[in-house]
Amino acid sequence: MAQNWQRKLGAVPATLIHLVRHGEVFNPDHVLYGRIPGFGLSDLGKRMAQQSAASKVGHPITRLYASPLQRAQESAQPWSTAFGLEVQTDDRLIEPWNRFEGKTFEFGASVLAHPTTWPWVVNPFKPSWGEPYVSIAARMLAAIEDAWAATESGEVVLVSHQLPIWMVHRQLAGERLFHDPRKRRCTLSSITTLERRPSISGTAGGSASFVEVDYQDPARDLNASAIDLGAV
Repeated sequence: MAQNWQRKLGAVPATLIHLVRHGEVFNPDHVLYGRIPGFGLSDLGKRMAQQSAASKVGHPITRLYASPLQRAQESAQPWSTAFGLEVQTDDRLIEPWNRFEGKTFEFGASVLAHPTTWPWVVNPFKPSWGEPYVSIAARMLAAIEDAWAATESGEVVLVSHQLPIWMVHRQLAGERLFHDPRKRRCTLSSITTLERRPSISGTAGGSASFVEVDYQDPARDLNASAIDLGAV
């Protein structure tokens, strides 16, 4: 209903949604940090976040959201500075929970050396060791929808994490959510861009959905020396 009123009054909702991944995290012990507090950006990660924000200077970024975790909040700061925006925290953008948090090994061959973890990995399609993929996709898409509806014009930035952004990608592409984590196309400080496409009829009450329209890796030169560990 709110969206229909916006259209009737001539307002134009957000044109683009940018899903931004955080920069490199300071994690010298290679802990799977997940949602554990206290893991902020490394110096390199801060530079990555700055390059990510700088790549969109000149774009009409009018609203900024971030996951509550420190690495996402710090990655949102260059966007806040560049566009003069307050960082709005949305818990739905958070890293998924998983039972490997605090460990220094993850799902894979190394699990065989830790018998107590075997019950965690009985169903990799769900996955059984953490938040279900369908749950991650649903909360992310709800956050995206709300951000789009709340923005009268311009573009929106949502700073999140690799797996949540990848779940959005696969959901919108019509692909199964189960996947090989080694093949995620979502590097540190990357930007995955969505656009809301109206129904074929183009009527205000018609259905609409988001589609992925772009992917950029503005910190590509820094990624070569970055360490990308910590999440499952």
